Amino acid sequence: MSVLFRRSCGAAIAYAVATQGAWADLTADQVWADWQTYLGGMGYEVSGDKSSAGDVTTISNMTMTMALPEEDGQFAMTIPEMTLTENGDGTVSLGLPASFPMVIDGKADGESFRAELTYSHDGMTVVVSGSPEEMTYDYSAARIGVALASIEADGETMPDDVVSAAMNMVNVAGMSKMTIGESRDLDQSFTADSLSYDVAFDDPESQDAGKLKGNLNTLTFEGSGTVPSDMNTADYQSMIEAGFNFAGEFNFASGSTEIAGSGEGEEFTMSSVSEGGRFAIVTDADHIGYDIAQNGVKLAVNTVELPFPIELAMAQAGIKFEIPVQASDEEQPFAFAMNLTEFTMSDAIWGMFDPAGALPRDPATIALDTSGTAKVKVNFLDPEVAETLEATNTPPGELHSLKINQLLVAMIGAKLTGSGEFTFDNSNLEAFDGMPAPSGIAKLQLVGANALIDKLIGMGLMTDNDAMGARMMMGMFGVPGDAPDTLNSTIEINEQGQILANGQRIK
Repeated sequence: MSVLFRRSCGAAIAYAVATQGAWADLTADQVWADWQTYLGGMGYEVSGDKSSAGDVTTISNMTMTMALPEEDGQFAMTIPEMTLTENGDGTVSLGLPASFPMVIDGKADGESFRAELTYSHDGMTVVVSGSPEEMTYDYSAARIGVALASIEADGETMPDDVVSAAMNMVNVAGMSKMTIGESRDLDQSFTADSLSYDVAFDDPESQDAGKLKGNLNTLTFEGSGTVPSDMNTADYQSMIEAGFNFAGEFNFASGSTEIAGSGEGEEFTMSSVSEGGRFAIVTDADHIGYDIAQNGVKLAVNTVELPFPIELAMAQAGIKFEIPVQASDEEQPFAFAMNLTEFTMSDAIWGMFDPAGALPRDPATIALDTSGTAKVKVNFLDPEVAETLEATNTPPGELHSLKINQLLVAMIGAKLTGSGEFTFDNSNLEAFDGMPAPSGIAKLQLVGANALIDKLIGMGLMTDNDAMGARMMMGMFGVPGDAPDTLNSTIEINEQGQILANGQRIK
């Protein structure tokens, strides 16, 4: 439903994105004609009854529909009345009703369904300026919201207390500049004081129920991209082949979430707060990249199975990746990184397995940063190709190189760090049991391992025999470093398939 929401709101309001200064005169007819061209190119069927009186053009019963082949249904949005007012200074003001419906209907698993959403706003103003070749939209609103109005399944309407959903943004302002040629270049930005969401369900035929409520504060967004004049939004492969690209970053200053649920006679609650975060995306004909991070996260979970809450915190948590998406005979770069920084948990949790406090309770950090190259053999974003890959269990590409820029695991008094660089021979799948044969060197350092083993023995979590085996293994792969309780290791895999640890062959 979120994808449909983006398409629909983007279709009706995405055009509510404008700036002030006019460089040339615009007419209401030009704005309306461009709406039809833009939305038609995205796969919508647009209709409406146009009438004019003086400087005001009114579009009555404006309807936008899009077929949803995968869901065997369609999305439809109807705006009872939209006005386009020529202001006399070369700009056009757009007027929308305070609320209007958005409808999704179709079939799934042999059953028909229909969901109606209500879009609403308080005090929205939209001004279009520029020229037919370069239109800029400026918009602001005290509030913009979307709420679930009703759901029908096989012709029966669900009671209002079975499921509810609403989302609101407060004090929204933004702009969108569209340069129109063979394709459409977009520059967009917006700010909002807050975004809140509230979702709940209560299954009348069981004890299953749940609530999700939260908010994000001080939101900002900036993005730009190119939208082809005609593209199939249901097929990403065809979109990028037509020239679609986009890069944008969403940020927020703080947020909180509350979740409560019940099922099979058990209940739980969860709450979280954060000191802000970001979500960045870049996508074009060559690659897709995401960068997601949250700062100052605190999490608390209560369940009937535990007499105390599970409390966790971390200074930062994030994941970042960039992957090639187009088939090519050339090697293409990729990257993957993740981090969990200064992770802590409450003393109540520590007390479950370390009541005496033998283990250091310093904040833990796990971080990994890698990059490399790969060959993409097929356009795996094509739906038909993806189905074939899944059916045949065939990988979409080949790994050719991998660089470990950073490896860090620091917890309970021990720390492992490392880096490395490897290449892979895809013509040799025998030496490593079906995996392309690697060759390269990794350098590792382990600090505090022996002290940790002594503590685990004292706690009864490790026997002397287990400890002896662990120390023998560390002695096989590592050599003592200059500092106390430090082991250094250089692991090499050569082109003959041999594995060496500090110059000693172990395979």
